[in-house]
Amino acid sequence: MKFDIVTIFPRMVGALLSEGLIARAAERGILDVAVHDLRSFARDRRRTVDDVPYGGGPGMVMKPEPFVRAARHLRRHRGAPDAVVLMSPQGAPLTHAEAVRLSGLNHVVLLCGRYEGVDERVREHVATEELSIGDYVVSGGELPALVVVEAVARLVPGVVGDAESVRADSFTRNLLDWPHYTRPADLDGCRVPEVLVSGNHAEIRRWRKRAAVRRTIERRPDLLRHSVLDEEEREILQDLQGPGQARKAGAGI
Repeated sequence: MKFDIVTIFPRMVGALLSEGLIARAAERGILDVAVHDLRSFARDRRRTVDDVPYGGGPGMVMKPEPFVRAARHLRRHRGAPDAVVLMSPQGAPLTHAEAVRLSGLNHVVLLCGRYEGVDERVREHVATEELSIGDYVVSGGELPALVVVEAVARLVPGVVGDAESVRADSFTRNLLDWPHYTRPADLDGCRVPEVLVSGNHAEIRRWRKRAAVRRTIERRPDLLRHSVLDEEEREILQDLQGPGQARKAGAGI
């Protein structure tokens, strides 16, 4: 899978991509991730990418021409993308379902804004969609773009060594993950649940399912409306919530 990230801070983005899961997948040829300096697509000596807003107001607005030139350059030299995503707090929320959809594409371009915002013509004529990582504002699109790359890339076959760990992730079935423990078994009197060191794999599996359902009820009950539970998990939900509430959780159960 191919990612292109357009930013005015290529060194910032490149540094974070040079470590960890994404870097290892790129070394193995599973991912092709390139970072492009938006300022290199400006035409003036100062490499200007922003200007004052029409109509007045605070801050600076990112100019459309560098984004247009960047998109044309990528199309010529990196191929036609399947999606050009503008990172924006006004975009659709990044969910697991969105990450799955994007992971099925071959080539995704991510545009990173800064300052007060991006000229609306970038949204209308360059980007094919907008994504947001939450209902808050950060200083630019770089960190959100990296979140998208991480969320999407780990769903690409071969990026994560243990595919089962991806299938068991929170939100895969709209069910939060169970608690995880490792050595030592006793940390200043705080012990690992006995079932996990019992060696009884059937009981461990049921404990984990129960813990995951309980955690979802306590922390994200809204997920249960669209969760995909097996028969055993439905029985656990009914036991924890009661018959009436379990039915109310939704047809997706």
